[in-house]
Amino acid sequence: MLPNTGKLAGCTVFITGASRGIGKAIALKAAKDGANIVIAAKTAQAHPKLAGTIYSAAEEIKAAGGKALPCVVDVRDEQQISSAVEKAVEKFGGIDILVNNASAISLTNTLETPTKKVDLMMNVNTRGTYLTSKACIPYLKKSKIAHILNLSPPLNLNPLWFKQHCAYTIAKYGMSLCVLGMAEEFKGEIAVNALWPKTAIHTAAMDMLGGSGIESQCRKVDIIADAAYCIFKKPKSFTGNFIIDENILKEEGIKNFDVYAITPGHPLLPDFFLDEQPVIVTKKPETHAADFFPDSLPASCGALTPSGCVHAASPSPLPAIARNPSLSSQPRPPRRLSRQASRAGFKGTYINNIGALPELKEEEAQPSPKPRSGAVEGTFRIVKDSLSDDVVKATQAIYQFELSGEDGGTWFLDLKSKGGNVGYGEPSDRADVVMSMSTDDFVKMFSGKLKPTIAFISGRLKIKGNMALAIKLEKLMNQMNARL
Repeated sequence: MLPNTGKLAGCTVFITGASRGIGKAIALKAAKDGANIVIAAKTAQAHPKLAGTIYSAAEEIKAAGGKALPCVVDVRDEQQISSAVEKAVEKFGGIDILVNNASAISLTNTLETPTKKVDLMMNVNTRGTYLTSKACIPYLKKSKIAHILNLSPPLNLNPLWFKQHCAYTIAKYGMSLCVLGMAEEFKGEIAVNALWPKTAIHTAAMDMLGGSGIESQCRKVDIIADAAYCIFKKPKSFTGNFIIDENILKEEGIKNFDVYAITPGHPLLPDFFLDEQPVIVTKKPETHAADFFPDSLPASCGALTPSGCVHAASPSPLPAIARNPSLSSQPRPPRRLSRQASRAGFKGTYINNIGALPELKEEEAQPSPKPRSGAVEGTFRIVKDSLSDDVVKATQAIYQFELSGEDGGTWFLDLKSKGGNVGYGEPSDRADVVMSMSTDDFVKMFSGKLKPTIAFISGRLKIKGNMALAIKLEKLMNQMNARL
């Protein structure tokens, strides 16, 4: 792990949501330098399901070598934010670093997200970040260090990251847009950056989303704390960056990332908003990337530069889209793409390798698939008999299975269409999740003899697409196991 240098000794760090999880981890890392920590969080009394309060966090910070000021702050309340900032300035003499960590999440689609939850996410994530930054900026401008760090993702416009949890994505990207705007607005005075994990991080929120056993596929909060510490050490000129934790730590010389894993050696879940091979879907498939990006953009540049950052002040995907209005009104690509285009990843935001984009071609009509028989077909038949409108409503996803071995091939499970559907071949609409495995493991998994998590960890199951929806399928399998 990254050693402390003492650079933050005497600095005042204002952290929202610091009573537990990532916020507290960043606080403890800074406290080891002897920093002053303002714990701006809601939890003043112990929660029955969530460990930690602002007062217990304060005791841990003091034990680590720092000073602490616990403040009850709901970032939706502007008066509570202002009061905490005033107390911090009165007690410590100013504010040097602001960490906008407080966040709300609901991975639900548009029709399943109550207005109350929409308001919660918008008000905590976007509005809360904006208001807390606004309150701290007058004091940050007086600091020699002057950093704002938002825990938010790179601005990836791949529709995949909007279609299943549109409200959450908008709210989270609002935090990232604050980085984009404020970095430019306060250039030279305050460094404003975003930090996002490459993999899932084990927190109380992840336990609620993924359920029991998910922790083995996660890293510890310490990796975010170390990455944040790297950023705090940089000058004010380091601004407007969307940073991935692992990348910046590699720049610091960290090579062994097993120390950050909950279960060293186990495969890790990739985090939201990051594409393995991001590309742009353009209005004109034959258009070259050079039409959208300046010549100065490195050939290896994707959502991130080799250093792990997207620089707001440098040529980046977002300004490129702004300069080309045609990108904002793109028609949907043909429903069925050629295998070449599908494999090229025509679903993303950024171009990973500069050059001509593959041409989209509709596949020629294929003959009807031959009837299938065997264990896989039998399993799908039982699955189909188990489907209902309630199951479809609760899942809202299309799964594609690439099965190797006898009775294998491409199969699908459509839990979006009315009543649901299963079948041999590719689904009529693009799959949200693609799972690759052997036919034997498929049958074992659906019959409860093989846990999907174990199959994934052992490499017997490979998953591409929306991991939250993959987790939903695992829960559905548990309900079907009795029949299979």
